[in-house]
Amino acid sequence: MSVPATGSLDRRRFLTYSGAALGAAALSGCAASVDDGSGGTGSKSGSTTLTVMCQKEDLDIKAAGKALGLKIRYLQPDPAKLNALLAAKTPPDVVLGSGATDAPYFAARNLMTDLDPYFAKSTVLKRSDLDPVNDLWRYDGSKQGAGPRYGMAKDYSQDQMIWYRTDLFEAAKVDLPSETEPLSYEELLDLGKRLVKRRLGKVKVYGLNVTGLGSFSSLLGMTASAGGSVFAEDLSSVDFSSPEALKALKWMLEYTKADIGPSTVNPNPDGWDWPTFQAGRMAMATDGYWFGGAIAGDPKVAEVSRLAPAPQLGSSRISPCFGATGFWIPKESKNKDAAWKFFEWFFGGEPAQGRAAGGWGVPSLKSLREKMPQDKPYQKQAFEVQEQEFAYFKPLTFTPYAQKDALDGVISKVLPGAVKSGTSAGKVADELNKQMNALIAKGKDVLG
Repeated sequence: MSVPATGSLDRRRFLTYSGAALGAAALSGCAASVDDGSGGTGSKSGSTTLTVMCQKEDLDIKAAGKALGLKIRYLQPDPAKLNALLAAKTPPDVVLGSGATDAPYFAARNLMTDLDPYFAKSTVLKRSDLDPVNDLWRYDGSKQGAGPRYGMAKDYSQDQMIWYRTDLFEAAKVDLPSETEPLSYEELLDLGKRLVKRRLGKVKVYGLNVTGLGSFSSLLGMTASAGGSVFAEDLSSVDFSSPEALKALKWMLEYTKADIGPSTVNPNPDGWDWPTFQAGRMAMATDGYWFGGAIAGDPKVAEVSRLAPAPQLGSSRISPCFGATGFWIPKESKNKDAAWKFFEWFFGGEPAQGRAAGGWGVPSLKSLREKMPQDKPYQKQAFEVQEQEFAYFKPLTFTPYAQKDALDGVISKVLPGAVKSGTSAGKVADELNKQMNALIAKGKDVLG
């Protein structure tokens, strides 16, 4: 069961908003529920109803019901709805979320089930087979990457890797990026400026986009590659005035002023990168391996698409993941054993095999990597670049005191005015620190 092309937009939308959950503003639209009664055969068929909150495209409800012998009740993702259900202690049994940003937030609030006992007994999801990205779903009370395992990624990408169109490079008479050596961010910015096309003062072809997963994530990864961290060691504050973070912020301001790609000042009217990239109106997109799943749906675009390593701002070569989208089981779930049965089927059964073969992300089980597509020339090229990139994966710890969407919201408020007025990077850093640290302090007070 491969992921359909129609699911790609919802995947990106989910990754974009997934940081907004408990206590966040509701998304537009109401949560919908569907109760599918098609269980498997046998007297116990459909005896348990499993409530799953996820994107529709992420789950074939009928296939799940038949495979598991359960009734599956679907809930549309809605942060306000989830908040209310968690507060009432009547949550869904399984919830789609982002390991990179959701895990510390929910785990710190004691809302997630410790899955270590389940993993210890499972013959399907063996701990030795888990890709390191799954450590983003671990939290020890102070940081990610250690402690209990609270969820699992369904697949992932190293999200600052660059997809680019060779036809647009050739038209601009620009050399293609290396497949082995990462670009510096200075080189990336220069390429973006050389590849952008304007008509009557307006951008007609973006040279580059680095904001597909939000500006905060980009700054987080850039700062790490410069050898620093946006967050303090105890995760209770940010500091964009540090040398490494300020270097990243200066780059982001220059990128925004250059108007060579989507930004907080001029967002992409398409809403995400694929329609723009497909139409030949974006030369480079930092979207990671998963974007190849969308590219596979258009043979003409696939023929001119290639993948390059993540760019670096300093000498600390890293290639992070900002999503690690997967599932977790709320602590108050009334059907934890059935939820784990769902885990084994979804993460280790037919759905996982189909996702791996479809190129919609790197599988979260190491044993499924061999199924990643290599039939077409662009798939083989992307696979080989991705294989080299694994060595530079590094989990980046996220604060448990604020959600990514809230921090992105601060950037969206501060940067446009700063760019327009020509405010110095130092003063922008001070304002970001002031507003973000107020949010973080409020979240810390809630936790006591």
